[in-house]
Amino acid sequence: MKKLRELAVDETFELFALIKTADVRTARNGKKFIAFTFQDTSGTIDGKYWDAGEDEISRFTAGKVVLLGGKRELYQNMPQVKILHLRLAKPGEPGEPSLYMERAPVKPADMAEEINQLLFDITNAKWQRIVRHLLSKYQKDFFSYPAAKTLHHAFAGGLAYHTVTMLHLARGICDEYPELNRSLLYAGIILHDLGKVVELSGPMSTEYTLAGNLLGHIVIADEEISKACTELKIDESDEEVLVLKHVILAHHGQLEYGSPVRPKIMEAEVLHIIDNLDASIQMMLGALKQVQPGEYTDRIFGMDNRNFYLPNL
Repeated sequence: MKKLRELAVDETFELFALIKTADVRTARNGKKFIAFTFQDTSGTIDGKYWDAGEDEISRFTAGKVVLLGGKRELYQNMPQVKILHLRLAKPGEPGEPSLYMERAPVKPADMAEEINQLLFDITNAKWQRIVRHLLSKYQKDFFSYPAAKTLHHAFAGGLAYHTVTMLHLARGICDEYPELNRSLLYAGIILHDLGKVVELSGPMSTEYTLAGNLLGHIVIADEEISKACTELKIDESDEEVLVLKHVILAHHGQLEYGSPVRPKIMEAEVLHIIDNLDASIQMMLGALKQVQPGEYTDRIFGMDNRNFYLPNL
């Protein structure tokens, strides 16, 4: 059986999928409809359920597995499904939501082992203690959460996978430029998105929490470092703590992108560059795997709404 993103344009199908999001909206005629995002391990696709009654609105909610019958179409060059029929999965059918979640290509245990090994390269005692403390505090969520709701690494385990990939890049950059403080860069990378375990609701039907909407993961991570210092009896005013906080606070690079301060030390600038590089490549790879050589991807919101061409080579 084909998966959602393997369907050809105008192909009719019937398959089981997870409702990732189900937003109730009102059409111009005053009637309600549900704007769905369906998901399986191949990716996601949107579809609208027109003239939805209160019964459908209460039944078809995020996190439910459904049998979806439809036709794959294009709308403004974006893939969507025309819903022909829809029902909840019945007992005995594959109705476990985890079956349809996209996951990191590396097992959580393997990512944890790699990060644990790289921790030994953080030779500054204060950074080492803070990082180990926070990883231990959020161990389960850190290795299961996505790195975003919809943009980059928006899949189960995406947060840890993004972190490990950034550590790989940092290792090569530090080998090339020994002037960089490897300990600081590694510590900053491991902690830079840690706040997302509070900002996001989890790997399934991911939404922003109240703290996520009101504070954001950068502020949350900064607060977590402060709490760790209190619990570990480390003076927050020490320069080591201040520069660690700085690389976290500056990692979005620009004030308009959410960082309260721009990078002012080399390691902060390098962390920002690595973060942006890995996020951009992940978004492009995710889009390019949905097309054939000689075709263009859908527009990628996180890449200035550009689409990318897959060369026919």
